[in-house]
Amino acid sequence: MGEGRTYEVRTYGCQMNAHDSERVAGLLEQAGYERAATGQTPDVIVFNTCAVRENAADRLYGNLGHLLPVKKSHAGMQIAVGGCLAQLEREQITRRAPWVDVVYGTHNIESLPALLDRARVRQEAQAEFEETLATFPSLLPARRDCPYSAWVSISVGCNNTCTFCIVPSLRGREKDRRPGDILDEIRGLVSDGVLEVTLLGQNVNSYGAEFGDRTAFSKLLRACGEIEGLERVRFTSPHPRDFTDDVIEAMARTPNVMPSLHMPLQSGSDSVLRAMRRAYRRDKYLAILGSVREAIPHAAITTDIIVGFPGETDADFEDTLDVVRRARFAGAFTFRYSIRPGTPAATMDAQVPAGVVQERYDRLVALVEEVCAEENARLAGATVEVLVAEGEGRKDAVTHRMSGRARDNRLVHFAPHAARPRPGDIVTVTVTGAAPHYLIADGAPLAVRRTRAGDLRGAAAAGGPVLLGMPARRG
Repeated sequence: MGEGRTYEVRTYGCQMNAHDSERVAGLLEQAGYERAATGQTPDVIVFNTCAVRENAADRLYGNLGHLLPVKKSHAGMQIAVGGCLAQLEREQITRRAPWVDVVYGTHNIESLPALLDRARVRQEAQAEFEETLATFPSLLPARRDCPYSAWVSISVGCNNTCTFCIVPSLRGREKDRRPGDILDEIRGLVSDGVLEVTLLGQNVNSYGAEFGDRTAFSKLLRACGEIEGLERVRFTSPHPRDFTDDVIEAMARTPNVMPSLHMPLQSGSDSVLRAMRRAYRRDKYLAILGSVREAIPHAAITTDIIVGFPGETDADFEDTLDVVRRARFAGAFTFRYSIRPGTPAATMDAQVPAGVVQERYDRLVALVEEVCAEENARLAGATVEVLVAEGEGRKDAVTHRMSGRARDNRLVHFAPHAARPRPGDIVTVTVTGAAPHYLIADGAPLAVRRTRAGDLRGAAAAGGPVLLGMPARRG
């Protein structure tokens, strides 16, 4: 189908989209396509889109417009659009950008190679959308770029009804994988050299509701602790409504479950949370954080916060700032509320003026950075274990620092000195400084542990064989 043709995947949005893009790449390579080299014009460009933010459509159509002259000058080039925005704007895309060859939905990843082939043969655009999931994405082949870290999807879809969110209508109701299939996939990844997995779901701690086990997620965490060679387990994202003491206990008592937690707040105002249909209030949220820190004193907690939700008053916003001060987050993803057509919030009264939203957003960001800087500064002198990263870990041109993630998921820039660790190796360093978004460790590493993942990445850098892009094992 794709023999001799090259491809490029452009990914926007969350970890779920990044994980889906690995499957897209795996399917294309299984069909005979090859990844385009840097600087090469690919024969196929796939956009894996996000629909969460208001500017998502503008970004897509702008990129499609830039590609029109490229496509005209590159004979046989094809453009495909998938993901959440494709699901949302299934009819508009080919009307606004008729040079797009394939549009496919969130449940149709497996069909992409056949759709590309059909569009090429018939010389007309192809579109396919399924309303329910036929094949769980994790059963599809994948091309992973990272030999030491992997995403593992435990569920897709969402049963929540948050008034600001379009995702449930695009990805459908929650569908859970069986625990045995998940654990088999993780064991296969570990046998291929993976040290760290992140369990993915729109609401991971409602996992198990589909097959009637409300404690399934905590059981899954404990089972991950029994997999030999699996050093780090993370998960995202939980929902405060479903977060239980049993999950906290599993985190605290399972050594390879990392002391990090991403717990979306969205707002610190009870009235706004009620309008958002978030099913918890600020006191419950803060009580959960207190329980986590009692069980895991060194846990780093991050969050999501939306500013300017319809009806948000000055007092509501001050409540959000108050929670930020009390919660002492290690990091926060902050967003200006944006109208998403089709959501209940889009038609609510008292939409907040853009200027007010921006002013509040600026104040929130300043406070978050102040708190994060103070929390990071408290770690000066601490010894941390860092999984050396690639991609987010630039080599600093002046200090030659490398980067990686500590066990609590804080980003650490460290000086490798003579140790020369590789991505996938684990170094132990002492924190010497801090900024709002990262720690600094400028002394010589106390220890460097070579790993099989580092061996694999080193082989790839040297042009040797490396186990990347292997199909996901079937449970």
